[in-house]
Amino acid sequence: MPMRGRCLEASNRVLAMVLRYGYLMRGSWPRILELVYWPAMQIIMWGFISEFLREQHASLAGVSIAFLAAVLLWDVMFRGQLGVSVVFFEELYSRNLGHLFASPLRPYELVIALLIISFLRTLIGVGSAALLALWLYHYSIFRMGLPLVAFFSNLLIMGWSMGLLVSGLVLRYGLGAESLAWAGIFAIAPISGIYYPISVLPFWLRPVAKAIPASYVFHGMRMLLFHHVFDWRAFWISSALNGLYLLIGAAVFFAIFRVARVRGLFLNLGE
Repeated sequence: MPMRGRCLEASNRVLAMVLRYGYLMRGSWPRILELVYWPAMQIIMWGFISEFLREQHASLAGVSIAFLAAVLLWDVMFRGQLGVSVVFFEELYSRNLGHLFASPLRPYELVIALLIISFLRTLIGVGSAALLALWLYHYSIFRMGLPLVAFFSNLLIMGWSMGLLVSGLVLRYGLGAESLAWAGIFAIAPISGIYYPISVLPFWLRPVAKAIPASYVFHGMRMLLFHHVFDWRAFWISSALNGLYLLIGAAVFFAIFRVARVRGLFLNLGE
C-alpha cells in the first residue's frame, strides 16, 4: 500500500479514537463538570488570597497577579497529565484495551489520540478558569501575549510526558498504581518554582529543580510579569528538557505495552 494510503488510514483511526473520547465526554455531564470544577475552585481560592494580599499593601499587587497566573499555568500541566492518564485508565476500568487492539489500531495511534484529547480537555478546564478570573478579579492571563503560547506548550508537553509514564506503569503494575497520576504531579510541585523562585529551595534541591522544565517556565512567567522580558534561555532549556522527557515517557509506555501484549495483560488488569 502506498505511504499516502497508510498515513490516511492511520489518521482516520486517530480521528476515530478522538471522536470516541469526545462523545464519551459530551454524553456525560459529570465528566464535563469535573473538567471545570477543580480549576474553578483553584482560581477562586487563590483569587481570594490575591485580593487579601492586595488589600494589605499596594506593593503586593504584582505578587497577587503572579499568583493568579501561576495557578492557571500550573493547571495546564496538571490537566495535561490527567488528560492522558485518566482517559487511558478508563480503558483499563472497562477492560477495553484487548478489544481496541483486536482492531488495526496501533499503539502510537492511541498515544496520539490521548495527546489530542488531553489538549482539548486542558483547553476546556483552564479556559473556563481563565474566564472566571477575568470575571471575578478582572485579571486576564491573555495579557501575556505570545509568550503565553510558549508557557502553555511547554507545560502541556511536560504533563504529557508524565501522563505517558504513569500510564505505562499502571499498565505494568495494575490499577492499584493509579494513585501515581496524582502523587507524581504533586511530588514535583514544591520544586517546580510555581509560586516562588527555586532560589528559596535548600541548596541540595536546586539541581533537582533545574532538571524540571516547569521551573524554567515559571521563572520565565515571573520575568515577564515583573520585568516585562521574555527569557529566551529559559524557554530553550525548558523545550529541550521537554523533548527529552517526552521521548522517555513514550519509550517507557511503548516498551511496557509490548510486554503487556506478550503477557496478555490487556484483559486481566486489576488492582
